[in-house]
Amino acid sequence: MARMARTIGPLICIFFMVMDIIAGILSIQADVAQNREKHIRVWIFECRQPSLEAYKLGLAACVLLAMAHVLANVLGGCVCIRSREEYYQSSPNRQLAAGSLILSWFVLSIAFSLLVVGTVANARPENTCGFSHRHVFVVGGILCFIHGFFLVAYYVGATASAAEEEYFRSQRPSGPPPLPA
Repeated sequence: MARMARTIGPLICIFFMVMDIIAGILSIQADVAQNREKHIRVWIFECRQPSLEAYKLGLAACVLLAMAHVLANVLGGCVCIRSREEYYQSSPNRQLAAGSLILSWFVLSIAFSLLVVGTVANARPENTCGFSHRHVFVVGGILCFIHGFFLVAYYVGATASAAEEEYFRSQRPSGPPPLPA
């Protein structure tokens, strides 16, 4: 298991990064497509035509971001730390995995929310007027890039922690413990 993780691990990390980079690029392209449409802006209010291209690009970015996150959580395994004492007693790899998992969920929630807001704003067939949704795709795209780094840190920490546990489990003597004298 550890040998396979050593050979396939870098490819999996590159795969996560590529998915998040493509999601970020798609969301930035969605912002460009959205800005090509007619719009009138007065302070924080805006009337504009929706863009079908921005809708499609935003939806694709949402799907890629979600897929990258789900795959990283499935392939990384479960890194459960139930208390502060357990956190302080765990190995640095396990602490890295737990911390980056929490940060990846945090960044995912913000990035995904921004991408959904931008996508839904372009889903309507008629002109809309309301609060300005400018640059939500760009900010969501930048957060996609950051999300990729946290996913890689999580996967590396989780696989290293699993390899440590497997090594220490193999070092223990098999059989029942010796009786006290």
